[in-house]
Amino acid sequence: MASVRSAVRALPRKTAAGYQSSYYPSIPRPRSLSSFSSLSLSSSSHRSSPLSFSPSHAQKRQLATMSTQAAHPALLIPGPIEFDDAVLQSMSHFSESHVGPGFVATFGETLSMLRQLFQTTDPASQPFILSGSGTLGWDLVSANLIEPGEDALVLSTGYFGDSFADCLTTYGAKPTKLEGPIGGRPQFPEIEKALSEKKYKLVTVTHVDTSTGVVSDLKGLVQAVKKVSPETLVIADGVCSVACEEIAFDDWGLDGVITASQKAIGCPAGLSISMFSGRAMETFKNRKSPPASYFASMKNWTPIMQNYEAKKPSYFATPSPQLVHALNTALKQILARPLSERFQKHKEVSDKIKKAITDLGLKIVATKPEDQSHAMTAIYLPEGVQIADVLPKLGSKGVIFAGGLHKAIATKYIRFGHMGVSVTDPNRNDVDKALDALKTSLAECGYKA
Repeated sequence: MASVRSAVRALPRKTAAGYQSSYYPSIPRPRSLSSFSSLSLSSSSHRSSPLSFSPSHAQKRQLATMSTQAAHPALLIPGPIEFDDAVLQSMSHFSESHVGPGFVATFGETLSMLRQLFQTTDPASQPFILSGSGTLGWDLVSANLIEPGEDALVLSTGYFGDSFADCLTTYGAKPTKLEGPIGGRPQFPEIEKALSEKKYKLVTVTHVDTSTGVVSDLKGLVQAVKKVSPETLVIADGVCSVACEEIAFDDWGLDGVITASQKAIGCPAGLSISMFSGRAMETFKNRKSPPASYFASMKNWTPIMQNYEAKKPSYFATPSPQLVHALNTALKQILARPLSERFQKHKEVSDKIKKAITDLGLKIVATKPEDQSHAMTAIYLPEGVQIADVLPKLGSKGVIFAGGLHKAIATKYIRFGHMGVSVTDPNRNDVDKALDALKTSLAECGYKA
């Protein structure tokens, strides 16, 4: 019987991409059944298999609960996050032409699914999927939607708001920063006052700033901007919010949301993802000077994206087919259930985490409940406990958190990311494991709750 189990474990895995060449690990870890829905082990399909028998139903069931990922600590930083097996398996797709019919169909479907994720049905809205990180989204905005010498109002809640302002400056725009206190955000009256005093081409806001865990009220912001300066575009950096915080693109009247693949969307890093309104695209078309970037030019990329979504081959620069396949799988998983359920689950888990942290006597960087992100939590360390002490202790217990990032408080806090499958997969215990590890690690550092 042991030899049969060993043989079954060595069966090549069938995925949408073909057969995996690697064998199952000898000590597999349980994961979600949904990750393996395409598993097929019939003898007729395994022509390259060294075995000639078909595993029993029980054996198939056992294999279906196994993960192909090597044992590893739970990655609970504010991105990259843990990935579902099926998403990673999608990246093993055989090499194919980026203008071939198979990939064109996948890319086109992926662009269309982005419309559902952002909740836009306006045909004038334009999605983009570019090879690059979330930072490329700043360049896309700065190079195309504002021109040298024009003013931008940057609402900053931490490191990433400040960096967006730096990017705008690089392209010749004139950003004015409106900063919230550490752990807070600019308030609507001061935003309205700033908009009434100067004409701004656009307002930028970091929906969730991963340096502080502060979330901004996008719906209320758009309403405030439209009341005072309706011609001003509202652009949100949603790198750490898309797919875990609600974003109703059309209903709220947003003009742009930029994000990346490796956070709540749950796909490996390497894709810059964005959605722009018809109004934003008209602003780009009416600019007086050419885009200030070649690779990040909407002039170069818009027809490519439109052709791909229409299932027509097109070329400007080579995309990453394997990452697009992974994104396609991740989006299908996300959209298989109502988005409202996903947002609610992230809220419930976030509330649980924040209660556990306050029960430990710890303070959260984002001071007000309404300013606290559901994607991550920034946690002040107790007096006398150092980052260099607590992070290794967490790591020894199979949990990885991130250190501080905000320059004013960087040595005083740590960051706990809780997004994607670590939250939504009922077969994972990442969050409970992290909370237990945090409590134990702090005790080992001498902290008494």
